[in-house]
Amino acid sequence: MSWINGKTKICGIFGYPVEHSFSPAMHNAAFKYLSLNRAYVPFPVRPENLAYAVEAVRTLGLAGVNVTVPHKQAVTEFLDELSPAARLSGAVNTIVNSGGVLTGHNTDGEGFIRALGESAGSEYIKGPALIIGAGGAARAVAVALALNGTGEIVIANRSAERAAELSSLLGGSTRCSVSALKWEGQPAEGSREHREWAAVLGRVSLLVQTTSLGMHPAVDTVPPIPYNLVHPGQVAVDLVYNPASTGFMQNCREAGAVVFNGIGMLLHQGAIAFELWTGREAPVDIMREALKKELGIRS
Repeated sequence: MSWINGKTKICGIFGYPVEHSFSPAMHNAAFKYLSLNRAYVPFPVRPENLAYAVEAVRTLGLAGVNVTVPHKQAVTEFLDELSPAARLSGAVNTIVNSGGVLTGHNTDGEGFIRALGESAGSEYIKGPALIIGAGGAARAVAVALALNGTGEIVIANRSAERAAELSSLLGGSTRCSVSALKWEGQPAEGSREHREWAAVLGRVSLLVQTTSLGMHPAVDTVPPIPYNLVHPGQVAVDLVYNPASTGFMQNCREAGAVVFNGIGMLLHQGAIAFELWTGREAPVDIMREALKKELGIRS
């Protein structure tokens, strides 16, 4: 990093662990391409040190940082301001330092929206959606879909309480119709649960898999849903990006759906963070190539 000097502005990522992050490669490639005197580094931050790390952003004059697990929700209490998406989702993945004022944003959801529009078309942003899971990623996606005009979202989660909590949050804060779908495993043919799944999968145009099932190294795990009810004309997105093709994607593809993984969301959430920190349009193609190189994906 021979370009680093006394005027270099630092960006980075807080997480624990964080050494595996692909974000440094994306952002440093973008800084280099645009000849920006900036550098992006990972900061391993233990949960008990999060408050000190956030204050260091202000004290050391960092331009901003990304925030990843396990800090996305806990970090909100240490910030001065929250964007609407961050406030509604209750999670932050990007902090911007503006003259000592720290604002938390959630670019995950908008990154998903950009990726979906780029890959599948904007019509799938508006159509009814089924979200599998109710964790942090599900919240970000659900909030973004609701804020971008989706009329209906169905949340399927093994914990009925978490699904109901997310349904209540969105239903009370947006005009989107949100409901919870009981999910305790693969529903038996002819059961009430199977009929409920049939009704939901018969009307949604978008399926989003937000759990860790299928993620490396547990690549043989798949969400136990009735894949025989998935049909052509639907788009199925798995937020997992390692491996590039998951069991969920393969099952949906065999049922006739068009499938995508989470690489697009990873790319675009980073591009939005880049734009928040720099005020410049992100060189998305450069960031995409850097990400593909890190993931070992050939063009």
